Parts: sequence; C-alpha cells; structure tokens
Amino acid sequence: MEVLSLRILFLLCCIFAMSECRGACAEVDSDTEAVAGKGFKLGCISCKRRSEVEATATVEWYFRPKGEADFVHIYTYNEEGPIIEHDDFMDRLDWNGSKRSQDIQDGSIYLLNVTFNDTGTYRCFFNRILFYANYEYSTVISKVVQLSVVAKATRGTASIVSEVMMYVSIIGLQVWLLIEMIYCYRKISAAGEEALREAANAEYLAIASESKENCAGVQVGE
Repeated sequence: MEVLSLRILFLLCCIFAMSECRGACAEVDSDTEAVAGKGFKLGCISCKRRSEVEATATVEWYFRPKGEADFVHIYTYNEEGPIIEHDDFMDRLDWNGSKRSQDIQDGSIYLLNVTFNDTGTYRCFFNRILFYANYEYSTVISKVVQLSVVAKATRGTASIVSEVMMYVSIIGLQVWLLIEMIYCYRKISAAGEEALREAANAEYLAIASESKENCAGVQVGE
C-alpha cells in the first residue's frame, strides 16, 4: 500500500512539473521587418515574475509614424475585448495575444494589409494589477517595436535572433522539466526505501517480541 501511494505521489509530481512547464512564459522580441501588402505580428510579451500570484492586465498599443514626434493611441485590449482606437488601423488589427484569461502575458497584435505608412515605432503597455493576500500592487510595463516595411521579404538579423531565442527557451524548459522529474523520483525513492526499512524493523521487533514471549511461556511450563 505504501509503495502504491509513493507511485501515485510520483505521478502527481510529474503532472505538476509538466503543467508548470506548459504554463511557463518566455519573453521573445518581436520581428521588426514587415512586407507591404501582407500581415505582420507585432509581438509584445511581459512575463509575470511570480506565477502563483493572481493578476489581471490590460494592454494598450501606441504608434509613432516615421518622422513624427508624437504617439497616437491605436489599440486597447481589456476585459471587454479589443478596441481599435485609430481610424488608420480600423479593420486592420486583430488580437493575437493571451486568450480566455484576464491574466494577460502575451499582448501581441496582428497587423493586416501592411503599408509603407505603417513604418515607425510601436509601443505596447501592460497595465497589470497583482493581488496579494492583504493588498494590490499596480505596475506598468512597456515594450517597443521599431518596424520597417519593405517591398520584398528579407531574412533580418532580429528575426534570426528571435527564432534562436525561442528554441533556446523551449530547450531550457524541457531541461527544467527533466531535472524536476529526476528530483521527484529521487525524493520519492528515498522515502520508499525509508518506509521499507521502517516496515522491516517493525517486523523484526514483532518477531523478536513473539520469540521472547514463547521462550517465557516454555520456561513457565517447565
């Protein structure tokens, strides 16, 4: 029964480690080169440092065209859904971030039918509220994307670096999962060995006690 319980505990530990790995967040920089006439993902990821803390977040995007001084508000995503804030981007922006959760960590959007006028600086803001036991903590995090629009696709350095970092993050998470499983296995194995030793000692003491009582009974009989 104890061995079965330890096996169940090991299985639960592995499931927990896998769920943590799937829920892990990696901050990857956005691509910075779009092709005219096609779609483009404006990436914006802000990972929550403490996954166990409940939180909510809203995301806002701003755009400053090349050669201009001021940013204009172009997009908002909150608990009510997406809102396109600027006429130049009407029907051209789609939400491409976290779904079915108010705890947004991926605030990416997808820009449709890219034009050369979309060249410029994009900035996204995460307005996050963290809920602790006795108080709430508000924080604002911003990310910047410098977008250039070209007539024909080229393999930019930023794109290569982003892809490499993505694969490094995936490998790192897999290594972490393996280490977590090995740790669980060793811990549960040690607990199992200890339980077996205790059971053996208890059995030995019971046999010794029974033998002693039998000897005493024989002596009384004589």
